[in-house]
Amino acid sequence: MMADSYQPRPIPAPTPNCETQEFWTAAQDGRLLLRHCESCGRSHWYPRAVCPFCDSTSTSWRQASGRGVIYTFSVMRRARIPFACAYVSLDEGPTMLTNIVDCDFGGLRIGAAVQAAFVPAQESGQMVPVFRLCSGSE
Repeated sequence: MMADSYQPRPIPAPTPNCETQEFWTAAQDGRLLLRHCESCGRSHWYPRAVCPFCDSTSTSWRQASGRGVIYTFSVMRRARIPFACAYVSLDEGPTMLTNIVDCDFGGLRIGAAVQAAFVPAQESGQMVPVFRLCSGSE
């Protein structure tokens, strides 16, 4: 029988570019940044300089709380090392595709509270955001 809980697995290294470099620099320090539009007031994910909602170029980086809820998820049990990926709706509004780590996959639920964490990517060591289920006290 295959284990139904998280086991560490290699995370591919990201490829930063001029629009995402600040995001990856902050991630290296354990901080989650989002782009925020000064024109329409909405934050967005994936980081880019032009707002996907109103096409404004008046965007800036803002520190995110790192808190959110699982919008939907899938457990890849047939992978060499099983893993869970999910869309997480952040408290700030955007929904991002990510990995859920350090949990029993059977305990994952839509609407479960999660908190950002950071793990090193294979080869580069660049810290990459992932999410963990919140305990009852968070």
